[in-house]
Amino acid sequence: MGKKKYLAVALGLLFCVGLAGCGENSKKADAPKASAQKVVTTTDVATQGQKKDWKIAVVVKDSSNGWFARMEQGVKQYAADTGINAYQKGPASTDAAQQVQVIQDVINQGINALCVVPVDPAACDPVLKEARDKGIVVITHEGSSCKNVDYDLEAFNNAGYGAFIMDKLQESMGGKGVYTTMVAHLTNASQNEWANGAVAQQQSKYSGLQLLDNPKRVESQNNSEKAYQVAKEVLKSHPEVKGFVGTSSMDTPGIARAINELGLKGKAFVVGTGMPNECRSLVKDGSLSYITLWDPAEAGYAMCVMARQILEGKKITDGTDLGLKSYSKLIQSKDNPTLFMGAGWIAINKENVDNYNF
Repeated sequence: MGKKKYLAVALGLLFCVGLAGCGENSKKADAPKASAQKVVTTTDVATQGQKKDWKIAVVVKDSSNGWFARMEQGVKQYAADTGINAYQKGPASTDAAQQVQVIQDVINQGINALCVVPVDPAACDPVLKEARDKGIVVITHEGSSCKNVDYDLEAFNNAGYGAFIMDKLQESMGGKGVYTTMVAHLTNASQNEWANGAVAQQQSKYSGLQLLDNPKRVESQNNSEKAYQVAKEVLKSHPEVKGFVGTSSMDTPGIARAINELGLKGKAFVVGTGMPNECRSLVKDGSLSYITLWDPAEAGYAMCVMARQILEGKKITDGTDLGLKSYSKLIQSKDNPTLFMGAGWIAINKENVDNYNF
């Protein structure tokens, strides 16, 4: 019996040690997951400040869109990094009236700063004025035409981003052919500026390309299925079209689907804004030449940094550092003193798409 008792105790001890070892391994396995939550790389500048009791609300175009889910990761990281109450809200779909109501709701929640990615800048302006009249700091992103703001923060110069898209499109098209442009809505300020920048780049540098006369620009209503349908109509009605500039992250995969379905892969091309995870298979199979983008998580984080700096009395000037790689040396617009730009555009193709996971 004594031997049996001894054996039972020994086995019990081994079991406990085994559990302890599993616990240690679990902790080690969990560690990368914890660090993976840090989607944005920052310097100390991004988290510097005197107070932590600020309340910052970020209102986006659409709470169900993958682009803004990624932006929310940046906002949540900012809150975790600083202890500041920063959070994100948005309407259930991309609708200007619904977004205005969301903005109205957060204004009534006692916030100190409001960051908005407007669906329709003109529709937002009255409620943004109301926020400023209440002493709330107002920052926009993709809203350079908004009037009632303290600052508009862009990932880059909009015309320059459009030129960057065109550089990649003409490369894909082999430097010749007819193209057209697509935006989510004709009222969207930034996307139309990108499309205009693409056209200007083509007209100044790429004489072998020609903009389709009609339609020069089409709308996707920020819906991939709509983009797919519109692109199919264009390709069927205008078989001479060999290229598309896509601006919304919904445009580009929708157009690529149309190209693929009509058997035009390698004959018609699209380059434009897109999410790596949503476009990965299309990029890999050649339906989509390039996606161009900036990291929305960085943009969300950067807006919050800017908001805090303003709340704590710092003046935003040419060269301001927000503590993020893409926003380390802001460029102030010469035409609009409230507009500041980073340098955050990137291009993704089949060679590097697996380097990005969002």
